[in-house]
Amino acid sequence: MNAARTTATAARVLRQLRHDPRSIALMVLVPVLMLTLLRFVFDGSPRTFDSIGASLLGIFPLITMFLVTSIATLRERTSGTLERLLAMPLGKGDLIAGYALAFGAVAAVQSLLATGLALWALGLDVVGSPWLLLLVALLDALLGTALGLFVSAFAASEFQAVQFMPAVIFPQLLLCGLFAARDTMHPVLEGISDVLPMSYAVDGMTQVLTHTDMTADFVRDAVIVAACAVLVLALGAATLRRRTP
Repeated sequence: MNAARTTATAARVLRQLRHDPRSIALMVLVPVLMLTLLRFVFDGSPRTFDSIGASLLGIFPLITMFLVTSIATLRERTSGTLERLLAMPLGKGDLIAGYALAFGAVAAVQSLLATGLALWALGLDVVGSPWLLLLVALLDALLGTALGLFVSAFAASEFQAVQFMPAVIFPQLLLCGLFAARDTMHPVLEGISDVLPMSYAVDGMTQVLTHTDMTADFVRDAVIVAACAVLVLALGAATLRRRTP
C-alpha cells in the first residue's frame, strides 16, 4: 500500500460523491430523519426512545453506509472504472483503503450530525459521555462501509447488491439484542449473535447509556467492532474483481 495512492483514490471518490446529491442525502440525512421519526413515534414514552434510540443511532448509519458503499463500488466495476484503475500501478489494498477513507469521512459527518441531533435536539438521555456515543456510531458506520465494499464483489448488478441486505444486515438486526436480550434467546441463536459485530455495537451503546465512565466492556465492544471492520476490509481487498462478468 502507498499513502499517496490511497489518498488520491479517496479524493477521487469524494469528488464523485460531490456530484451525486442523492447518495449524499441517503448517507447524511436519512439517519437523521429516521431518528427524528422514531422520537415522535415514542412521543408519549420518552423512556422507550432513550432505551432504543442509542442502539438505533449506530444501526441506522451502518445500514445506510452498507447500501451506498456496495452500490457505488459495484457501479465503478460495471462501468469499467475499476479495471482501468487496477491497470495502473495501484494495488487492491490502495483502492479499498481509499474507498474506506472517503466513505469514512462521510461516515464521520453522518455520525456527528445524527449524534448531535439525538442528544441536543431530540432529547436522548444517556448517562455516559456523548463522545463515546459518537465513537460507537462512527465505528458502526465504518463497519457498514466495510461490509458494503466486501459484498459488492459478489454482486453482478445493483439489484443484487441490494439483495445482500436481507442476508447480511437483517439477521444481525434481529439477533443484536435490540428486540430481546441476547441471553434470553435460544442457545443456538445466542451463540450466533455472539459472533455478529452488530451485537457488540448495540452492547457498546448500552454501556454508554447506563454507565457514567468508560467500562472495560465498552472497550471490548469497541475493539471488536473496529477489528471486524478491518477484517472485512482485508477480505474486500482479497476478493476485489476488476470487472463484472
